[in-house]
Amino acid sequence: MSGRRRAGVWALVVLASVIGLITILTVWVNRQMLDNNQWKKASAQLIQDPQVRSALSVYLVNELYNNVDVAGQLEKQLPKQVKPLAAPAAAALRQPAVYAVNFLLSQGRVQQSWINASALAHQKLINVLENKTGLGISTGHGVVTVDVGALVKELGTNLGLPSSALDKIPAGTGVFTVMKSDQLAAAQQGIHAIRILSVWLIVLVLVLYSLAIYLARGIRRETLRNIGWAFVLVGLLVLVVRHVAGNYAIDALAQPNYRAAASHVWLIESSILGEVGRAIIFYGLVMVGGAVLAAPHSLSISARRWMAPTLSRRAGMSWGILGGAYLLLVLWGPTHALQTLWGILLLAALVAVGFEALRRLTVAEFPDAALHHHNASATMRALATRAVAHRPHRPAAAGGRASDPSPSSSVAETIAQLHSLHQAGALTDDEFDRAKQQTLDS
Repeated sequence: MSGRRRAGVWALVVLASVIGLITILTVWVNRQMLDNNQWKKASAQLIQDPQVRSALSVYLVNELYNNVDVAGQLEKQLPKQVKPLAAPAAAALRQPAVYAVNFLLSQGRVQQSWINASALAHQKLINVLENKTGLGISTGHGVVTVDVGALVKELGTNLGLPSSALDKIPAGTGVFTVMKSDQLAAAQQGIHAIRILSVWLIVLVLVLYSLAIYLARGIRRETLRNIGWAFVLVGLLVLVVRHVAGNYAIDALAQPNYRAAASHVWLIESSILGEVGRAIIFYGLVMVGGAVLAAPHSLSISARRWMAPTLSRRAGMSWGILGGAYLLLVLWGPTHALQTLWGILLLAALVAVGFEALRRLTVAEFPDAALHHHNASATMRALATRAVAHRPHRPAAAGGRASDPSPSSSVAETIAQLHSLHQAGALTDDEFDRAKQQTLDS
């Protein structure tokens, strides 16, 4: 192949890999952040994570103590003689309050309420980002917030604080802003772009890789191998990006005492990114393995010679084995693509094309291997028997005893045929030696 075409093939592979990395990030955002079912699943994992629950409990209690004079309220309710103990009592109640909130958040009914509320809030947020209007949705102020102030007031009530004191809690307590008005338009445009790119970029990547293989006439096996290694590299880069971006976000956004919980939150919210990275590595290794199996190396040739009888004479059985293995893989569903109809069909088509290419290569390489491999023992016996049957016998000597037969040309012909079978790969070294010895001893 010309150098210009080779350079073009490499350019397509590199371009497709770069676009593939961008595609994975858009798919992650689309599936992890914009899909309500996935958000609900992540919310369940968050509230069930002990580290996250502990951090949320500390945050709620801190918000209560920062906005309510707990010591002052206790002092009003205590007898005159023990009023000086109000401040120590308030401090002593702080840690038990954290434990109480943590216990409350560990209960199944409370967790389900948290999950439902989080899913509802997420759906409203997506509606805002998609510029949809409806009941309970308003974009007039252009500010998206998360409000856990109700939990703070509920905690104060459980601690016995009067409602008059809880009513004085500032309106913004337990509220943190997710997005401001000047960010809303850009976010809406970004969400629209992600919805489109997460689908069409996948198509573009597949087209570029297919074009590279089509143009690589003469080195298609090597190109497939290079694409496999490109998959592995992209998958590793995705895992690195997940690790580096997580560390940066945690260091930049989380306070020191909340960093452990923030790390757990990031691992949960970026779990799909990790799954995609590992899946891409798996697919890449499968492609590399297929390319190596079709390589002109001694081990690869030996493997194809071993498979030749089944692939040639029992093609139906070989397809059945492949189909059964693929069905088990689909039932296992280790990757998202194997859990969706389009992914199952696409991967099935690619596997079928690769398997058929390997089968045709093997059959073309060893056209007689199937016949001789399955009948090697019968062939050896037939050749040895024919050699004996064609040996000329001398007339009986005086005394009535027949003279020993002398070696004939048929023995040499039989050994020559065995040698041809051995050279063609139909007989192993041991089979050839045994057949030759059997022919000579007969």
